[in-house]
Amino acid sequence: MDIIRTNSENPDFINLVKKLDAYLKITDGDEHDFYNQFNHIDVLKNVVVIYVDKIAIGCGAIKKFDNTSVELKRMYVSLEQRGKGIAQKILIELESWAKELEYKRCVLETGKRQVEAIQFYHKCAYKIITNYGQYKGMENSVCFEKNL
Repeated sequence: MDIIRTNSENPDFINLVKKLDAYLKITDGDEHDFYNQFNHIDVLKNVVVIYVDKIAIGCGAIKKFDNTSVELKRMYVSLEQRGKGIAQKILIELESWAKELEYKRCVLETGKRQVEAIQFYHKCAYKIITNYGQYKGMENSVCFEKNL
């Protein structure tokens, strides 16, 4: 298993995000277009891609949220690779990178219908917070934070 740091121009990252978007289009239903407008990858400078046997199987990214925080974006592990601890490896790498960049906190938003994601973030010591920014008032959104 290899994990690399890259940016949003990485072709493997772009392909994984296409799979993520297809998955979210199903789970988000009618709200997909609203959420999708906040997921442009061209603004992501800090991207992680994880490989098994040179095949990209997962990704994630961080972007500046405020002067002390980053926002976790575009977390995805291919369906056949889930349940093997890969998401946690991606998350640990992203949190380490955020600390190296001197950020103190990580925030994120996920959907209430992404039950596995909610369980995963709880397991990784993230705490539910009041919905922030564009997610305020969104019934389907659950926002989290973790101090790094």
